[in-house]
Amino acid sequence: MQSQFLLYGANGYTGELIARHAMQYHLLPILAGRRKEWIAPLAARLGLPYRVFDLEDGAALLAVLKEVKVVVHAAGPFEHTARTMVLACLLTGTHYLDINGDIAVFEMIKQYDAAAKKAGVMLLPGAGFDVVPTDCVALQLKNLMPRAVTLQLAFATLGGTVSHGTATTIAEKLGEGGAERKNGEIVRVRLGKKGMWVDFGVKKLFVMSIPWGDISTAWFTTGIPNIETYTSVAKKTYNYLKLQWLFNWLLRRNTIRNFIKNKINRRPAGPSDAQRKAAVSFVWGQVVDEAGKKATVLLSAPEGYTFTAHSALIIVQKILNGNFSPGYQTPASAYGENLVMEIPGVERECI
Repeated sequence: MQSQFLLYGANGYTGELIARHAMQYHLLPILAGRRKEWIAPLAARLGLPYRVFDLEDGAALLAVLKEVKVVVHAAGPFEHTARTMVLACLLTGTHYLDINGDIAVFEMIKQYDAAAKKAGVMLLPGAGFDVVPTDCVALQLKNLMPRAVTLQLAFATLGGTVSHGTATTIAEKLGEGGAERKNGEIVRVRLGKKGMWVDFGVKKLFVMSIPWGDISTAWFTTGIPNIETYTSVAKKTYNYLKLQWLFNWLLRRNTIRNFIKNKINRRPAGPSDAQRKAAVSFVWGQVVDEAGKKATVLLSAPEGYTFTAHSALIIVQKILNGNFSPGYQTPASAYGENLVMEIPGVERECI
């Protein structure tokens, strides 16, 4: 087996999961990161090659990318790291994947569509739980109701926790509010502006609106002009967040964000293998047309980090087999609504 993809940020929680699952897909990644003491022990344990370099070292980055056909970029926060990796991929003709879920990052990468087409490479951010399952549900709903004007997507995880990387990204967004798509445009709104109860099939859960990546990606995939995204929260948390606007100025201070990030770093890196195995994720999607007619799709899947490891590797495998579309893509625009059904343990139902 030849090393044909680079996994940058392999020492992170999700990066390590991707590395651990790679052999299952007959893939041999080159593990990479900024510090040898983080990367070398993992590479030795898994029997994989590795490279150590900082993204700011342009010569080293370009040299390694020339060795591979695909990079899976797993080193966040992506608002700080994605552009550098994308620009390097355009120079070396390397296909780009990441596990980002940030609206602003999707919008930034989308700007390089023409350059990617010219270079013959695919730029596909959101190759994990952010946003593969929701993007596939969005496209399925669009296909069920081509004249839909409103799309709502909600997700929930029962029994899971978040990794350091995810928690840190959230901390860096504190005080910045929410977003939705209205009449084709992204508009800023209050975080938790809307809340509702959603029947996920096995359980009804309360969800609130959040700025999930689909505000960007589902528009690209479906063209539906009005999009809202939700996640499950305790009702009392939702009630508290109604007052968050009073404190946003404080939450945006670096001292507060750094305090929270220090607390995050003292926690476990992410859910244990046992926790991930016991947890389950759910996605609910609904579209409405101008006449008020509705279509709904329910999906159950493995826990989000486990899902991400599988989905990223499945997409890498497709690219290495020559199955890719040059330019900026979303998971469903590149591989269709049934991509999600290739992940082990996924079940789907149309209502």
